[in-house]
Amino acid sequence: MPEITLERAEENSRRGLTYDYLIVGAGFAGSVLAERLAAGLGKRVLLIDRREHVGGNAYDHLNEAGILVHRYGPHIFHTNAQRIVDYLSEFTEWRPYEHRVLAQVDEHLLPIPINLTTLNGLYGLSLTEEQAQDFLASRAEPVADIRTSEDVVINQIGRELYEKFFRGYTRKQWGLDPSELDKSVTSRIPTRTTTDDRYFTDTFQMMPLEGYTKMFERMLDHPGIDIVLDTDFEVVRERVSYQHLVYCGPIDEYFGHCLGRLPYRCLRFRHETVNQEQFQKVAVVNYPAETVPYTRITEYKHLTGQQHPLTSLTYEFPCEDGDPYYPIPRPENAELYARYKALAEKTPEVTFLGRLGTYKYYNMDQVVGQALALYKRIADAEAEVGQALYAQQPIAVEN
Repeated sequence: MPEITLERAEENSRRGLTYDYLIVGAGFAGSVLAERLAAGLGKRVLLIDRREHVGGNAYDHLNEAGILVHRYGPHIFHTNAQRIVDYLSEFTEWRPYEHRVLAQVDEHLLPIPINLTTLNGLYGLSLTEEQAQDFLASRAEPVADIRTSEDVVINQIGRELYEKFFRGYTRKQWGLDPSELDKSVTSRIPTRTTTDDRYFTDTFQMMPLEGYTKMFERMLDHPGIDIVLDTDFEVVRERVSYQHLVYCGPIDEYFGHCLGRLPYRCLRFRHETVNQEQFQKVAVVNYPAETVPYTRITEYKHLTGQQHPLTSLTYEFPCEDGDPYYPIPRPENAELYARYKALAEKTPEVTFLGRLGTYKYYNMDQVVGQALALYKRIADAEAEVGQALYAQQPIAVEN
C-alpha cells in the first residue's frame, strides 16, 4: 500500500506535483473513490486520514491473541446490489455469513428482529404463523400519525413488546427516548411471524475472507495513490497542492462549526479475550435492559469462522463524546444540516461524501454505491469536456 509521510507529500508539491484530488477520509467512501479516480481516470490522488490506518470504522486486525477483531464494532456486509459485489470482489474473496442476533429479555435469549420463535419463547406459546399475526394484531396500538420511533413500534406490536425489546435499547443507543427520535430509526427493523431468524434478508450476505483491512490495502495499492495517515486535514490543507477536495469528514467540522455543531452519537468499546473457545451462541447478543450499561456483546469468531482455543469479545457503550459514528435523526438536526448543505453548494471546490460528509446513516454497500456514483459523474463530466474540446479542433482540408 503506497503510504508516504506528509513531508514527502509536501516535497512533491514543492517539486511541482499537483494532486488532482485530495481525499479526506480513508474509509469506504474515500478509498473507493480514490481507487476509481486513479485506476479509472489515471488521476493522481492524495488520500489522508487522521487515524493511523485505512478502512475507517470497518478496520479489522489481529489482536494480541492472534484473533481477527473489528476495532470499532461489528461490520456485517450485506447488499442486494450485484454491481457493489462485483466491484468489491476485485479486491477480496468472500466467506458466506448470515447474521443472527439474540436479545437478552427477562431470563430468555430470543431472536431479534422479533419473529415466531421470539413470541413463542417469550410467552411459552406454540403459535403458528397465522396465529402469530393475529396475536400481534391484537396487541398493536394503531397510531394515526406515525412520526416517531415509538409510534412505529407501538403501531406494529404494542407497548409491552416495545418496552421489552426497543425502548431501553434505543435510549442507551441514542441517549434519547424513542418518542424523541425520527421514525426512520425503528422503521429499519422488521417484525416477522415466520421462524426466519436472519437479521438481514439481502441477496448477498458475506464477509471478506481475509478481513476488511486486507481488502482496503488491495484497493489502494495503485501507483496513482499516495496515502498519509495519522494526520489531520488542517495540517495538510495548506502544505500540499491539489485541484479538488473530496471531504468525507463531518461537514460541520469543515466549516468550523460556524452554524453550530451537528449532533452525533459516539461509541466506546471494551475489548476482551477470554479463555474459552466460544462465549455466546451467535455473533451479537443485544441487551435492551437499561440496567445493563452496554448495548451489545460481539464475538468475532462467528463472523470470521476463525478457529482458535480463545475467543475475543467487544462490549459496546454508546456515549456523547468521542469520534462521531451516527448522525442523530431529529428534525432540528436535519434543518441544521440543510443549512450546512447550502454552504457546501456555495463551495464548488469541495465535494462532501459519505456518512459524515452528508450527515446521513448509510450501510457499507450504500457508501460504496455513493462513491461509485460520484466517480461516474466525474468521469461523465470529463468525457463531455473531452468531446467539446475535440469538436473545437480545426478540421484539415486537403487542397
